[in-house]
Amino acid sequence: MFLKRHLYFIIALLVLSACKDQKKDIKQTEVSFSKEGELTIFSTENTPKTTLDIEIADTDFDIQTGLMYRNSMQKNQGMLFVFDDEQERFFYMKNTKISLDLVYIDANKKIVSFQENAKPFDESSLPSNVPAQFVLEINAGLVNTWNLKIGDSIQFTTK
Repeated sequence: MFLKRHLYFIIALLVLSACKDQKKDIKQTEVSFSKEGELTIFSTENTPKTTLDIEIADTDFDIQTGLMYRNSMQKNQGMLFVFDDEQERFFYMKNTKISLDLVYIDANKKIVSFQENAKPFDESSLPSNVPAQFVLEINAGLVNTWNLKIGDSIQFTTK
């Protein structure tokens, strides 16, 4: 009986060791862009600067997930976060693979602040520093490319 238990123990160790050595490849599913609306950014003189296809983040899950796990985003795409109220916002780049510019927008749909060139996977806080009701995430560098300014405005439509 002792030998039999001893043999089972050795077999169990061998099986566990073999399982431990096997690598498990877990593949992240690519999250693709889903156009849910269009957004136009206007200068302070009310001249259109650019128009984007947007995804809308307005549920708790969408707001928490944002652009996490995306490998890329086109120049003419963005994600618009829509909140119920206007207050100081704090974002971070946890599990976000692409560099982004964050555009903070008040309840009147006026741009109030920016966080430019947010680094992938950085969990540092990216505050709006002023109250905002909307946050637009776009590829890093586009704030400069489009010459966005505090006081510029947005309009958006959803499907």
